[in-house]
Amino acid sequence: MSKLTTRQRTLAAPISFAGYGVHSAQPVTLTLGPAAPDSGLLICRELGEGRTTPPVPVHFSRISRTTLCTTLDLGDSVSVATIEHVTSALSGMGVDNALITLDGGECPILDGSARPFADDILQVGLEIQPAQRKFLKIMRAVTVRNNDAFAALEPYNGRSFDLEIDFDSKVIGRQRMIFDWTPRRYYEDISRARTFGFVRDAKILRQAGYALGSSLDNSITLHEDRILNPGGLRYEDEFVRHKLLDAIGDLSLGGLPIWGRFRSYKGGHALNAHVLTGLFSSEANYEIVSAEDLPLEFEAFDDQPDGLEINHYLRSVR
Repeated sequence: MSKLTTRQRTLAAPISFAGYGVHSAQPVTLTLGPAAPDSGLLICRELGEGRTTPPVPVHFSRISRTTLCTTLDLGDSVSVATIEHVTSALSGMGVDNALITLDGGECPILDGSARPFADDILQVGLEIQPAQRKFLKIMRAVTVRNNDAFAALEPYNGRSFDLEIDFDSKVIGRQRMIFDWTPRRYYEDISRARTFGFVRDAKILRQAGYALGSSLDNSITLHEDRILNPGGLRYEDEFVRHKLLDAIGDLSLGGLPIWGRFRSYKGGHALNAHVLTGLFSSEANYEIVSAEDLPLEFEAFDDQPDGLEINHYLRSVR
């Protein structure tokens, strides 16, 4: 195994995204920037007049709400909603350390997937840092339940996701995906999957202050047994792939990449948060290990899209 495989990664340069929140419909600009080794994912919010909140870890202990998205409390009555697509892209593309900065209260929805974030991460490239990568190795199974729905973290010699959804909809129905993580597989198989919703729920959601910015440009929209988006689906099973995208983003709030298997049936943001709480309820459930001690496969982009060379994606810091 290459020594570069075991070292931490950050962004080679800042990248910015302008858009609006899918729930708030408010304009927002988000910037992803480099961060020092062992920083993990950090987040801060610009408040105007030159004021910015101190950067704080993107961590499950800061989750304040899980209704339709994951919302973080940054302190002093400042929050950021819909963080999961951003953290999914960072975690999915193998970024260990990054600073997320926003000038609004919700991350931009963009096209409803993590692909715009992943594309720009791929374009700007990653710097390999001197510090060793660390993982949360699952030592003992943890399961949380809500009626017949559940989420579980289990010992496994790799990074695996086994996720199943079951909707009372002929278009969606019951879908399952088993996914063994590498950055390349994430980019190709997960990052393009968009969020989705039903027309029948739109009025109730908007009256409650949700989905105010939802449209066919950023969400798969279902009406009875039809998909209203002119282009149809990006994947035949795009619905379960998006739920897996969300889970990758939510689980990154554990602070380190998880070495083990995540299983879920009819799960969502709330169960994803609860399973992290369960994991950290006992030190016997996990162990922090170095990548040197794991059979880590960091499958980079040896045949990258757009003709990018691997040395553009991974820039080694000597």
